[in-house]
Amino acid sequence: MKRAVIAAGLVLGLAFLSAPAGAQTGSARGKVADTAGQPIVEAKVLIEYQGGITRKFEVKTNKKGEWMQVGMQPGPYRFTASKDGYQPTYVDRRISLGDPTEVPEFKLATAAEVAQQQGSPAAQLKEQFAKAVELTNAGQLDEAEAAYKTILETTPDVPEVYQNLGFIHAKKKDFATAEADYLKALELRPESADIASALAQLYQDAGQPEKAMALMEKQASANPADAKAQLNRGIFLLNAGQSAEAIKAFEAASAADPQTADAYYHLGTQLVGQGKIPEAIQSLEKFLSLNPTNAQNVATAQGLIKALKK
Repeated sequence: MKRAVIAAGLVLGLAFLSAPAGAQTGSARGKVADTAGQPIVEAKVLIEYQGGITRKFEVKTNKKGEWMQVGMQPGPYRFTASKDGYQPTYVDRRISLGDPTEVPEFKLATAAEVAQQQGSPAAQLKEQFAKAVELTNAGQLDEAEAAYKTILETTPDVPEVYQNLGFIHAKKKDFATAEADYLKALELRPESADIASALAQLYQDAGQPEKAMALMEKQASANPADAKAQLNRGIFLLNAGQSAEAIKAFEAASAADPQTADAYYHLGTQLVGQGKIPEAIQSLEKFLSLNPTNAQNVATAQGLIKALKK
């Protein structure tokens, strides 16, 4: 009888030992995709226990966008999915023992998609800016100025707002205020060739050509790989009657970006003046091959090529 009891005890002991270790924990699984339903690889899923003690897990998605976490104590958890370039999102779920808890599929939107969502601060800013531009183009300068200043009350660091205010104040012949606007725009976006060119044109119109040229030289020197900065410098040199230096600037622009059509146009017209006919034709033909949109320059280039080939 005693031996039977011992045997029964051994059987019970073996039964306890053979139970899988995972029987006292739960697990969760799910998927992370973009808004089009395509899986996002190596998205991070942060799993945080919400039951009053700190307990965290972190897992990444596989090539199918799927993830799974085991060894989780039962209870409430927060699952947060994220990846660089996407807006993070989370969901709360309770983990139980037994079969894996299915967490609803995460749909991550890109930062650009979030910015376009109706009612978002970015969408509101875009709408306000578009209205201000519309007023500017309609010649309603006072209304446009007021619209831009309204934007600055909530978003004071948009360089395009200061750039367009500079344009408005230049139109009103308020050169001092326009200069301050453009300088603020350049402070916010110092690499902008467009803002620098607008400020240089203001100096030119205000009878300060030396100041304009100094700005163009500084901008081109600071951004040697910026084709627009080199092109703008060339145009200012051309207007200053410095043809030889202008040619070098146009060559620098085309070297920085071989698709800069206007660089070939200005280069070609200047080479004609220097009597370098084959080089001029080559440059003008390159200009036309890039499908430029300036109809007047296209007509001039075509006329020059026709005359030079006679």
